[in-house]
Amino acid sequence: MKKCIISFLILFFLVSVGCRAETKEGLNPAPNFKLQDIYKNEYTLSSYKNKQPVMLFFFTTWCLFCRKELSKLNDRYLELARYGFELFAIDVGEPIEKVDKFAKGYSLAFKILLDKDTSVAQAYAILGVPTYVLIDKKGLIVSTGNTFSERKVKDLISE
Repeated sequence: MKKCIISFLILFFLVSVGCRAETKEGLNPAPNFKLQDIYKNEYTLSSYKNKQPVMLFFFTTWCLFCRKELSKLNDRYLELARYGFELFAIDVGEPIEKVDKFAKGYSLAFKILLDKDTSVAQAYAILGVPTYVLIDKKGLIVSTGNTFSERKVKDLISE
């Protein structure tokens, strides 16, 4: 328990320094990233711009709320994919072996990316996990929160 609290405080400190510029519309451009998944495939956010909306889900394996949300996402993944969303679950700061074992134990159907040095969490100013970030086709952040926003997802589907 003490290790979890210390890890969270370190993560909080590291990500609290991040910031983003605003566009004319008042929406923040999503910071680009290049991360590997648990199979060492690389993904770059910019490759999805002007193609499809993206949902990022920042998590850790030790977070109980993250586990509940990951189960919900696993249940909704096919529906999200059918509506054109790409879903990336981004583990913040944990070793690949731990995340791989966790993902296989939960039979997660979507891509699990590794933010080993927490730089992506910092760029997105993540203050804790779980955190959802919803990005539209233009590459703008339309929603950030700790719970799944059904309304924001439906808004993006209807665009």
